[in-house]
Amino acid sequence: MARRYDPGRRQRIIDAAIRVAGRAGIAGLSHRTVAAEADVPLGSTTYHFASLDELLVAALRQANEGFAAVLRESGALADPGCDIADELARVTGQWLAADRTGVELEYELYLAALRRPALRPVAAEWCDAITQSLADRVDPVTARALVAMLDGICLQVLLTGREYDAGYTREMLDRILAGASAAGDMASAEHGALP
Repeated sequence: MARRYDPGRRQRIIDAAIRVAGRAGIAGLSHRTVAAEADVPLGSTTYHFASLDELLVAALRQANEGFAAVLRESGALADPGCDIADELARVTGQWLAADRTGVELEYELYLAALRRPALRPVAAEWCDAITQSLADRVDPVTARALVAMLDGICLQVLLTGREYDAGYTREMLDRILAGASAAGDMASAEHGALP
């Protein structure tokens, strides 16, 4: 029997893995459940992804695009006149409200890196990508602090079931930005005071 050419099969397997994990969590993910969801032979999943970790890496890499895509598509951070704290608070709320299941899955995959070292580089890529998207507007240390704050707020919303509070988020982001600005002013003053 001739092998059928199926260039989209790998992507269908990744999409199926995301759906399975979205319904049943990572614990429900196996080559068998993904093959059934993708409607492909079991051998196809193991051909494209030799281990479950490889499949999880691919799924996490794709799921990680959620927040980054919303941030990119907003385009407001490219505007030098935009209020960074306001825009980040707005985009975060938009992301959390758009697809709660997708956001939960993104975080479940992200947190799976605690127990699965193969996922850690992909989790770091997520942080680095968001930090880089802020690089034109703030210094690298401040960008990392903003990302950590947003990450923590999102986790709290997801874990507690509380409503996302854009005003609180904006205020906390403003505090980080104000602290960075004050530190920069102090460094400039100290530098100017040198003989």
